[in-house]
Amino acid sequence: MAPPNGKQPYLSEGEYQSTQERIAQLRQLLMQENASLLVSNPQLADVLNQRLDALLSAFEGDGEKLPGPADNGLSGLIGLGPQAGTDIKQARVAPRVTPYDEIAPSERIIAMGHLYYIHQIGEMAGAFRAVSTLQELYKGGVVRLADGVGAYRLYQFDRKQVLRYTAMERLQAYLRAFGYRAPVHGLPAGSSVPPAKWASANSQFHPLFNSFIAEVASFFRDKRISEVVRERANDPSFGSIARVRRVGLDLRNNLKNFSYGHLTVLRIETMQLLEEAFEILQADDVRALFGAHDAWDVIEDVLRRYHKEHINVSPRSIMGISGRAILQWLAQSHILKATRAEFEALAQDIAEPAEEWLSSAETVGVAVRTPEMIRGRSIAGISLAR
Repeated sequence: MAPPNGKQPYLSEGEYQSTQERIAQLRQLLMQENASLLVSNPQLADVLNQRLDALLSAFEGDGEKLPGPADNGLSGLIGLGPQAGTDIKQARVAPRVTPYDEIAPSERIIAMGHLYYIHQIGEMAGAFRAVSTLQELYKGGVVRLADGVGAYRLYQFDRKQVLRYTAMERLQAYLRAFGYRAPVHGLPAGSSVPPAKWASANSQFHPLFNSFIAEVASFFRDKRISEVVRERANDPSFGSIARVRRVGLDLRNNLKNFSYGHLTVLRIETMQLLEEAFEILQADDVRALFGAHDAWDVIEDVLRRYHKEHINVSPRSIMGISGRAILQWLAQSHILKATRAEFEALAQDIAEPAEEWLSSAETVGVAVRTPEMIRGRSIAGISLAR
C-alpha cells in the first residue's frame, strides 16, 4: 500500500477512494447476479453484505497498521519536505477512531448484573431485613433460639458486621448504580437515604432497562407471529433489530458510566453476605420458629408478622434472576452484531428472561404492558415507583 512516490508506506487517499468504489461496484454486481435468489431467500442479502463489509474492514484495518509519517502526513499534504505530493490522492488517510459503542468493560457490567440481583433478592424481596429482624429478636430473647445452627450463624453474622459495608453504603450503591431506593430497616416506610458524597442517582437506568426488555420481548413476539402466519417461516421477522440494538447500546453505555468506584468490590462482598443470610434463613431451628418449609417462607413470615408487609417474593426473585441474565448478556459484544440472522440467534438467549422479567415487573407494579406494546409496536409504559 505504498503511495505512488514510493517514499513511505501508508494508505493514501487515492487508494482509499479506489477501494471504496471497487467494493461498491462488487456489491452492486453481486446483488444483480443473485436477484432471483434474493427474492426467495432475503437473508442472502445479509450474508453478502456482511462479507463485503468484512473485506472493507480488513482493508481499512491493514491500512491502519502501516506506519505513518512522524507528522501524520501534514507536511506532505500542505506541500512541504521530501514527502510533498503533487496530487491530493497522494495524501495520507488517517485511521478511524474506535467507535464509542465498541468500548465497554464487560467486567464492570457483569458486576452491575450481580448488584441488580442483590438489590432484588436481598433488599426488595426482604432477605436482609428478615435477617436483621431475626438478629434483634435473638438478642432480645423474644424467639426460641439458643444454640442451634441458625442461632450460631446469627451470632457470626452479627460479629462480622463491623468488617462489612454498612446497610447505608449498600443502599447508596443501589441509588448510584440504578437510581433505586430500597426500604430502610428501622426507619418509617417511605424513608430513603441520600446519595453518597459526590455521587448522583442513576435516574436513567430503569427507563432504559424497561425499554430494552420491552423491545426484546416485542421483537421475539413478532418473530413468533411471523413464523406462524407467513408462508416462509425463515423470512426475516417483522421486528427491527436496529431499535433493539439502539436501546440496548444506550443501556450498556449508561451502565458503563455508572459502574466506576467500589461497586465491583461491594457486590462481591454483598453476594457473600446474601449467601450467609440464606444459610441463616434456611437453618432448621430458624425454620422451626415459623413452621416454614424453606428460606423464602421465613422471609414472608417475618415481614408479615413483624413489619405488617405482604411481599410476594416470587416475582422479585424472578426479576433478580432474569435481570441479571439480561445485563450479563449486554456485557458481551452480542449487541454489536448488525446481521439479522446472527443477532437473532444471539438474542434468543434473553428472549425468555425478557418475558419473565416483564411479567414479574408488571406483578409488582414497576412496568406496564400497554396495548401498543402487546402488538409489539411501542415501548412498555414505565412506572418509576420501583
